Amino acid sequence: MLKTAWSSCYNHPLVEGHRFPMIKYDLIKEQLLYEAVLNETHFFEPGIANIAEIQLCHDKDYLNKLINQCLNAAEIRRIGFPLTQSLVDREFKIMQGTIDCCAHAIQYGAAMNIAGGTHHAFSDKGEGFCLLNDFAIATQILLKHKKASKIAIIDLDVHQGNGTASIFKKNSAVFTFSMHGKNNFPFKKEVSSLDIELADGIKDNEYLEKLEFGLKMVFEQPHLEFVFYQSGVDILETDKLGKLAISQEACTLRDKMVYESCIKMKIPVVTAMGGGYSSKISDIVNAHCNTFKVAIDTFF
Repeated sequence: MLKTAWSSCYNHPLVEGHRFPMIKYDLIKEQLLYEAVLNETHFFEPGIANIAEIQLCHDKDYLNKLINQCLNAAEIRRIGFPLTQSLVDREFKIMQGTIDCCAHAIQYGAAMNIAGGTHHAFSDKGEGFCLLNDFAIATQILLKHKKASKIAIIDLDVHQGNGTASIFKKNSAVFTFSMHGKNNFPFKKEVSSLDIELADGIKDNEYLEKLEFGLKMVFEQPHLEFVFYQSGVDILETDKLGKLAISQEACTLRDKMVYESCIKMKIPVVTAMGGGYSSKISDIVNAHCNTFKVAIDTFF
């Protein structure tokens, strides 16, 4: 069974200018139910993440300022959202969604968080609409409890997973792979275990060739036991921020390549949806729903 984390608070109406991409979380669920890809038994609502577990990854002082809403103006601008209690609560729920997904992935082979993929959050600061780093937190929990000894984070959002790269830059138990736009945010890149930078306007064939190389490097890592997959759909040609020229078909093939590699190696995978900023919300929702369909076809 494909277990999927979802909560009504994922669609938090942050500010009017950011409302459009936020509504995708409800729409993804509605579309999956309408097409009978999933039913209500496949969804679970996560609770609030435990502060002690979040501290395995994030700096205590930063967390205190976040929880007490004491970030300064510059720190709030870096995050990009007005800081409110409901926003903090939402972030803690997203974190727990990814944490819970790990147990489901170990049991079933794969699990999904309709939100998550908050890869711009560093250990001591938020950035780029990310307050906390869900993959990094869940990774630290898996390592602590010896559920995995080697973990890969595959980040195929158009933006580099700079926070994730920074958090694990000295941790040999975690292999971070980011394939992202060279000329896109963040403009100061961190160093992942493997970075593949993409030129503006790259098309399907070249993109998939580069991905094939990257995945080969990932799955050649010895003793790899768990994978996190950030499946942002801001690589699409229709995306307002992406600068690439990738079709819906190639985006789906991307997902298939990741999942087929996981199942071939018998490695569980947790997926988070990541970014998507196409002008038409249907482009975003359809691409995300395709990720679910590929996961079901591959694992179930």
